[in-house]
Amino acid sequence: MRLPSGCRRLLLLAPRLRAAGRRRCNTAAFMPEAAGFPGVSGRADLQEFSVSNSESFWAAVARGRLSWISPFHTVRDCDLSRGKIHWFEGGKLNVSVNCLDRHVHTCPERVALIWERDEPGSEVKYTYRELLEMTCRVGNLLRRRGVKRGDCVTIYMPPCPLAVASMLACTRIGAAHNVVFAGFSAEALSERIRDAQSTTVITVNQGVRGGRLIELKKTVDEAVQSCPNVQQVLVAMRTDNPVPMTARDVAMEEEMSKEDVVCEPAAMNSEDVLFLLYTSGSTGKPKGLVHTQAGYLLYAALTHRYVFDYHDGDVFGCVADIGWITGHSYCVYGPLANGATTVLFESTPIYPDPGRYWDMVQRLKINQFYGAPTAIRLLLKYGDDWVKKYDRSSLKTLGSVGEPINTEAWEWYHRVVGDGRCPVVDTWWQTETGGVCIAPKPSPPGADIVPGMAMRPFFGIKPVLMDTEVSGDVLTDNNTSGALCIAQPWPGMARTIHNDHQRFIETYCQPYPGYFFTGDGAHRSPEGYYQITGRLDDVINVSGHRIACPDVAESAVIGISHSIKGQGGTPPFLLAVNRPPERCSTFSFFCFFFVSTADKEEEDLTRQLNDTVSKKIAKYACPDFIQFAKRLPKTRSGKIMRRVLRKVVERDLDGLGDLSTLDDPAAVQEIIEGHRKVVGKKPQ
Repeated sequence: MRLPSGCRRLLLLAPRLRAAGRRRCNTAAFMPEAAGFPGVSGRADLQEFSVSNSESFWAAVARGRLSWISPFHTVRDCDLSRGKIHWFEGGKLNVSVNCLDRHVHTCPERVALIWERDEPGSEVKYTYRELLEMTCRVGNLLRRRGVKRGDCVTIYMPPCPLAVASMLACTRIGAAHNVVFAGFSAEALSERIRDAQSTTVITVNQGVRGGRLIELKKTVDEAVQSCPNVQQVLVAMRTDNPVPMTARDVAMEEEMSKEDVVCEPAAMNSEDVLFLLYTSGSTGKPKGLVHTQAGYLLYAALTHRYVFDYHDGDVFGCVADIGWITGHSYCVYGPLANGATTVLFESTPIYPDPGRYWDMVQRLKINQFYGAPTAIRLLLKYGDDWVKKYDRSSLKTLGSVGEPINTEAWEWYHRVVGDGRCPVVDTWWQTETGGVCIAPKPSPPGADIVPGMAMRPFFGIKPVLMDTEVSGDVLTDNNTSGALCIAQPWPGMARTIHNDHQRFIETYCQPYPGYFFTGDGAHRSPEGYYQITGRLDDVINVSGHRIACPDVAESAVIGISHSIKGQGGTPPFLLAVNRPPERCSTFSFFCFFFVSTADKEEEDLTRQLNDTVSKKIAKYACPDFIQFAKRLPKTRSGKIMRRVLRKVVERDLDGLGDLSTLDDPAAVQEIIEGHRKVVGKKPQ
């Protein structure tokens, strides 16, 4: 019997319809909200929908992933040209409820925090119920001591459960928090306390790191001498050692014991301030970036789940300090919003030996490990045995954060640490972005991961490259480089700079009107993947030309007024860190691998740099001085401290300022000594 033509066409289409149906089911299983997105039948479609239908995407995700006290009525009200960024207006929620209460209702005895203390093998676990009770006690204590909705509490503590509870307690009662890295000096701390206008500070008697005691209470005592607004300092006891207490000081645990384990959560507007977080001040006064309630929490939770392929029951190990945005987003808010078990790491990568990370992975059965390229390069030097000594079979995903990771470190991380089976997600984001913006994952199953590349934009992120030399226009072609901007707002982005919105506009919104300017340069490969090439300030820029040399691991160009050459300096001054030839990758503008070189090699590279500039631009554009260094002074988040280098070049050593924000202040002395030798020579 011959079937009608319509039936025959249906039979021929059936395999394709079944395949499309499976893709839709798989996509909905991957992200349940996708079932309601028209035309979305795969992950590529999902990414496209999240950008082209941004409001629909974020509205669905926000309704499905956050617990609201009152629903929002407006998804987005933004104008990047004016620095106006509002999400989920009309909505009310409480962040601590989203991070704690809703999980206590379903799984109260699930482990929320694993505190990996400085002493190996002495980890302490806290369930969601225990963390909620601690948070409520701190919240009630703060309320009793006069902290009100809208106040800002400064927290100067090492990674520990009480620090997390203090952050969440602030969110519970409607106060903002200002966490300051507990390695900063009294000067850096006092500047942040004053700018945040805090009347309350929370700290510990002493910190413990790498087997050493750190006198944190003493630092706070010194800092608050220049902070007349501070009325009280809550002091917790990390060690058993007593410290001097003044009339201003409050014994925190003793007072917490008097409080109830129930604390009524405040109903917060979506755009109320959640926290301030100050940058390290690589170019001047630290910026107090402002993040708000709903948008930040949603973005941190979504990126945590999908960038790292987190699944319920996994143990997430981010080894960042809570004083950085990475610690905020991926030690605290992202994991806890997802009901995860998250690790707080108090120690160092090499204490008591270079196997510390991997011993921790074995003991805690960590599934996702997220660390910095600086630490990976350090451990690479100690060889493979320290890694292979421990069972790392629990690992499923490896992450990198803070700066671009060089190819050699990436390959060692993948091959040795991950046994060649764990994807490495090299993430790009900033304090300003709130969470990961570009990373290899999420991606379709089996998709490429290219060493040293951030690669793919996250949901809702639309990166663009801008012409930095002539027009300032969007560069639409692949295989091109430019200034990295983001073309549309996303919920996790910072809203302003505390007390200085004009600076926010000038820094991020005015350089390329209508776009968010990241300050970084990037290359888009022929395949459309993104590779971060470094801060635009750190690429040689003479007379409008930008130069990159494959044999220079990284550089810092210090621009001082010059009547002819512009941002070349008087004299134009280039500070470079060399890359050994055997470690050069096929494509890598910046590798961040610090090496020392012999004088002969430096002479050869000086000649090469000048020849490159001469060939690509002209002889007149060659820098008058080139200084080589074993390393450049950086903040702990990996940014080159240009303001310090500028003071060295200007010979204003009295103006170096606070160096406690540096990863290793000794690098500055090396630069000073090298500079004295260079300026004593005839200009190159």
